[in-house]
Amino acid sequence: MSSARSIPALLLERVAKSPEHEAYSYPSPDAGGGWRSVTWGEFGARVRSIASGLSALGLAAEERGAILCSTRYEWILADAGILAAAAATTTIYPSSTAEECVYILRDSESRLLFVENVEQARKLLPHRHEIPTVRRVILLEGDTGPGIDPENEWILPLAELQELGRLEQEREPGAYERRIAAIRPDHLATLIYTSGTTGLPKGVELTHDNWLFEGEAIEAIALLRPHDLQYLWLPLAHSFGKVLEVAQFRIGFTSAVDGRVDVMFQNLAKIRPTFVAAVPRVFEKVRARVIAGAREAGGAKARIFAWALAAGMAHSAVTRRGQRPGFGLRLRHALADRLVFRKLRALFGGRLRFFVSGSAPLPREVSEFFHATGTLILEGYGLTESSAASFVNRPEKWKLGTVGLPVPGAAVKIAADGEILLSGRGIMRGYRGLPDANRETLVDGWLMTGDIGELDADGFLKITDRKKDLIKTAGGKYVAPQPLEGKLKLLCPLIAQAIVHGDGRSYCSALVALDGELLRKWASGKGLSGSHQALAAGPEARAILDRAFDELNATLPSYSTIKKFAVLPAELTTEGGELTPSLKIKRRAIETKYRDLLDGLYPKTD
Repeated sequence: MSSARSIPALLLERVAKSPEHEAYSYPSPDAGGGWRSVTWGEFGARVRSIASGLSALGLAAEERGAILCSTRYEWILADAGILAAAAATTTIYPSSTAEECVYILRDSESRLLFVENVEQARKLLPHRHEIPTVRRVILLEGDTGPGIDPENEWILPLAELQELGRLEQEREPGAYERRIAAIRPDHLATLIYTSGTTGLPKGVELTHDNWLFEGEAIEAIALLRPHDLQYLWLPLAHSFGKVLEVAQFRIGFTSAVDGRVDVMFQNLAKIRPTFVAAVPRVFEKVRARVIAGAREAGGAKARIFAWALAAGMAHSAVTRRGQRPGFGLRLRHALADRLVFRKLRALFGGRLRFFVSGSAPLPREVSEFFHATGTLILEGYGLTESSAASFVNRPEKWKLGTVGLPVPGAAVKIAADGEILLSGRGIMRGYRGLPDANRETLVDGWLMTGDIGELDADGFLKITDRKKDLIKTAGGKYVAPQPLEGKLKLLCPLIAQAIVHGDGRSYCSALVALDGELLRKWASGKGLSGSHQALAAGPEARAILDRAFDELNATLPSYSTIKKFAVLPAELTTEGGELTPSLKIKRRAIETKYRDLLDGLYPKTD
């Protein structure tokens, strides 16, 4: 049992326990295009040099050091180095605009900033006068180069920071351990700015004890094991990625780190991980592409896939009821697995114990599809404000369509209006500098999540919608948009995103954005050509969408049917301000951006 009072103390314990065990691997040019392996001992030594260098630069206890970088091994080094300097990490998504970065750096009063490369540094150079608290910028990749900070007064390469750290250790032997020993559990560890779907982001203050609690809880339920191999691609600026970093320090498993989404499946086949965490959109895209690929193949392949999927779904349904499938179903399932499902699992490396899904609701039909093909998705639930993991399904105890059971130490209750309230050691210290928001969100020791849900008789939690997203039509009827949006994407794989609208309106309508890659493949198979906008607006795509909406509406009460819809000219993106970095839709931003299009779906008197 660990006695660590802080994340750096936990890391010291891990390094002492397993110095020769592989901690990380990452793609590296120095490895001839392959992956470089790092032991816990090597990782600990680099963290020591970075932390000592930061202390030499004057970074003090609980001051903020920010990280503007994609998911890569150096992000973890920088984060661990900041924490081991007794400071706190401000996380910034790499896709953030210069203006968003400036806002976060100013609001957090960050003193130092790690940037991934020269391109990220150049993004901020013209705004240097707007962020006077940032004393130095540390470059994680490459050197300053000509034309960028020629006097070397602001930007410092990582290698030079580490050299400063080496000299600091020579001058002050033992200072590293003394700094770590002085960190208290209630000290600030991480400042994560919620991307939010409306308004300015709020800085969520998370302490060392918040994260230690998460690591203890994940270990207690034996979700992850010391000999596991994780493929880590999640944004580390997000609490979902961060909680896995701390859990690794606690449990000691290995992580292969590469945040490049375009090489994910290539890496999965190469790394062969035992678990992977992802957001629902990844699973939705995989399902859509597998189904679309089978349909495109046509003929015998399409028929075999349809037969295999039916056998898999039937087998899944029986086993989920706790029953043993009959001999005939077992035989069909075994053949389906050999002909189809085994090849699909090979795309994930062939050793996967399970996926973990979080950050947004996972449509039940998606989890059923994966289970039918022999891959379990364990859905979990939590907020940045609750340090990410409050509920999770277990490998030995799970229910599809739920986010599982509370982790040990997390308390939950459902308010009279259905809102989920959380309590426990994982709950944030508060929003930075926002006392009014804190009073609204933290009430009598409970975090008001803003999510609507229900607990079943076995204690499993089901999320039904966001409280603020509930639509109240002009007729006074309430409609939960998220389940409808999820069903639409399942009924029509061409749909990348759907936004159901209707608050204060006489009926519900919707905006849909089509998946660019699938749209092009579908159009090519139909002999169609043109731009994304032209194909999306064409009669052929409209006919497919009409059928999906008709099928959905046939299952709904009249007040929640979607009477009209419009197709957007392009897929929604984070860069366009329509999606959060974790790929959740920014409902209010989209409704504002496409207000004229939505108004056109209603009578002028509406």
